[in-house]
Amino acid sequence: MTPLGAKIRELRQKRNVSLKEMAAALSVSSAYLSALEHGKRGKPTWFLVQRIITYFNVIWDEAEEIQRLAELSDPRVTIDTSGMDPRATELANRLGTNIAGLSQESLDHLLHQLRVVSAKDGV
Repeated sequence: MTPLGAKIRELRQKRNVSLKEMAAALSVSSAYLSALEHGKRGKPTWFLVQRIITYFNVIWDEAEEIQRLAELSDPRVTIDTSGMDPRATELANRLGTNIAGLSQESLDHLLHQLRVVSAKDGV
């Protein structure tokens, strides 16, 4: 499941909305919406994200969160490390090789560390 998929499911459950009802309101198939939630489809278009925000009628902060989560919800990421330090290539390859075996705790730890060093480096 993608970060956006988890958020959509959370909002649907809070509002007691079925997948089928939401899909019909967004003019997409239930299969597409299910695949989007489960990370079987790529990042949604900006237009679809706006329709999701409108559908749930969320306030600004939550709308911005949905947009941010959509940007982080591409289940097939490509990392181009050409021209970078060799350690960047090693990091990308190790992550690609090992990510499926990492525990929830390890994923949380790595995400936290990445946020910390990204803020420190200004990226």
